[in-house]
Amino acid sequence: MAAIVKEQKYDRQLRLWGDHGQEALESAHVCLINATATGTEILKNLVLPGIGCFTIVDGNVVSGEDVGNNFFLQRSSIGKNRAQTTMELLQELNEDVTGHFVPESPDLLLDSDPSFFCKFTLVIATQLPESTLLPLAETLWNYNIPLLICRPYGFIGYMRIIVKEHTVIESHPDNALEDLRLDQPFSELKEHLQLCDLDRMERKDHIHTPWIIVVAKYLEKWRRENDGQMPKSYKEKEQFRDLIRQGILKNENGVPEDEENFHEAVKNVNTALNTTKLPSNIKDIFNDERCTNISPQSSPFWILSRAVKDFTEAEGKGNLPLRGTIPDMISDSDKFIKLQNVYREKAKNDAAAVENYISKLLQSIGRPPESISERDIRLFCRNCAFLRVVRCRSLAEEYGLNTAKKEDIVSLMDNPDNEIVFYLMLRAVDRFQKQHGRYPGVYNYQIEGDFGKLKTCLNGFLQEYGLSLSVKDDYIQEFCRYGAAEPHTIASFLGGTAAQEAIKIITKQFVIFNNTFIYNAMLQTSATFRL
Repeated sequence: MAAIVKEQKYDRQLRLWGDHGQEALESAHVCLINATATGTEILKNLVLPGIGCFTIVDGNVVSGEDVGNNFFLQRSSIGKNRAQTTMELLQELNEDVTGHFVPESPDLLLDSDPSFFCKFTLVIATQLPESTLLPLAETLWNYNIPLLICRPYGFIGYMRIIVKEHTVIESHPDNALEDLRLDQPFSELKEHLQLCDLDRMERKDHIHTPWIIVVAKYLEKWRRENDGQMPKSYKEKEQFRDLIRQGILKNENGVPEDEENFHEAVKNVNTALNTTKLPSNIKDIFNDERCTNISPQSSPFWILSRAVKDFTEAEGKGNLPLRGTIPDMISDSDKFIKLQNVYREKAKNDAAAVENYISKLLQSIGRPPESISERDIRLFCRNCAFLRVVRCRSLAEEYGLNTAKKEDIVSLMDNPDNEIVFYLMLRAVDRFQKQHGRYPGVYNYQIEGDFGKLKTCLNGFLQEYGLSLSVKDDYIQEFCRYGAAEPHTIASFLGGTAAQEAIKIITKQFVIFNNTFIYNAMLQTSATFRL
């Protein structure tokens, strides 16, 4: 009964990331540093879908400013610890979620017990100064714990993902091409096609034959008449479509009947004639050192990748395991199911062959055969054409004088209004905060005076990094006006966007951005940069 209730409760999201994705979410423990408006919005969007556990680290007490821009806080919260108050309020959203709080500053934890952060699935940091962010990022990098940085600053939103390696099996690509193999039909498909003779079929069978079979049969005829070649050019594909149209039955008056399955075949010619080949991103994964050199420390992703590589080079004859799915189409149930089973059985056999390679690999590195389940193998084989590996740079590399991507930044600033300008301004306000112990413009009467100081900080930063470029005074003035404010509208947007990336990291589904995201609320634009 409890399982049914949970399935109903999380019905919509289960359709997105499946029960295995939900299991990953429910077993995750997320740490939020600073229960700001943005931080609270992020956690809200993780608590509602059922994150297993969260811990808030925040040594601040709730202020009037917090109550003014955080919908989860009330006047009665003022003076209380911010971590505890927000934790209690967030827990009311979902009884399945466990919350904890640590009423200390992250600086103290980093100094006294940096290993505190190694127990989390993901750490999310909001509104941290550079002096805290750098040691935190280094600690998490060493522990191989993903870090998601979120920072609203006036009408600008900034996010940065820091993770050494993030592997994705279920990337859910848009407009993925079907894996039909009509250009290289496998033996089981050939046998099934031999049972179908379109020229001798009765009308009731002819009009219910799946379009895949229609295309495959006429493709056989085309290749016999064209030295085994596939239709390639636009002209040839049009000729092939005409060949299919000629197969449409005619009534006693010689008028072609309205055979929807044949029209569907004509419509899907481009899809059906898709060349079966190894995608370039999969070639890169197969050639990756982690795939070629499997060790006891290898993750399941790389062991599975190596097994699929071995299969591809042997049984697959250069092709990946069959995906095993076909699109919905006009057909009677019997013919559709028979065709579907042909693809499913081939996919099942390919996965079984991959499983044999995995058993040998696990044995060679002294790992038990059950360490990778049959379910995981089938899932991997079904999605192996869409695998992705994301590797982010560390924050230390981004900030290093000798490792910063200076040429990329200068190139982007050929357009002085490119979103990268906001990145430069955020680096400048951090330098301002380090020098003056506050952010520019936090007091209205200082805005004019802070303009010159912030411009000096910006020029100092650009000079130190050898960035030969200039920033418009309008941007400097704007950042002084912001006064490091955190409007709830920006916090809410960032909260939703960051939670989405957090779920991607936890479930290892869909593809995270790499590695910097900038949002400009003034123009409703955004951009990502690999810094």
